[in-house]
Amino acid sequence: MKYFFIVLIMLSGNFVMSQNQEVIYNYKVKDIDGNEFELSSLKGKKVMIVNTASKCGFTPQYASLQKLYKQYKYEDFVIIGFPSNDFGNQEPGSNEEIQEFCQQNYGVDFPMMSKITVKGENMHPLYKFLTQKEKNGFKNSEVKWNFQKYLISKDGKLVAVLESQKLPNDPEIIKWITD
Repeated sequence: MKYFFIVLIMLSGNFVMSQNQEVIYNYKVKDIDGNEFELSSLKGKKVMIVNTASKCGFTPQYASLQKLYKQYKYEDFVIIGFPSNDFGNQEPGSNEEIQEFCQQNYGVDFPMMSKITVKGENMHPLYKFLTQKEKNGFKNSEVKWNFQKYLISKDGKLVAVLESQKLPNDPEIIKWITD
């Protein structure tokens, strides 16, 4: 009987934790033109969130991101770019300059958001969700550099954190999109 109560308490504790877990749909951001973008509009899609920069060694990943988006955007998949100047002053431009750079150099047509802070005291609330297990229910992480990737399931939950070195066309990512 004692064992039964312990299991019951453990299960109810897990139930409470899962009830408190947030999802990406709770957040609103500004797109690169300054318009409100409700992440709830992405319900039912797999989402890759990437913090980007125009003057970084990883900047050529824009080409792979665009190719991936073009290939899978009709399969309930979307990429969202969040420019950030948090690493080595590698995104100094304005939103207008960033948008022009992305379109002219890489033909980017996946959603790009306004420049935000992805680490430190001024971290955007979305990135607090992405990096804090108490919010995302998955794991704690730190944004270590530009082009770090966060994978969000169709039900709005964080399911993977991928370092900048992981290319957008990596087989692990393709499998996640197509499964």
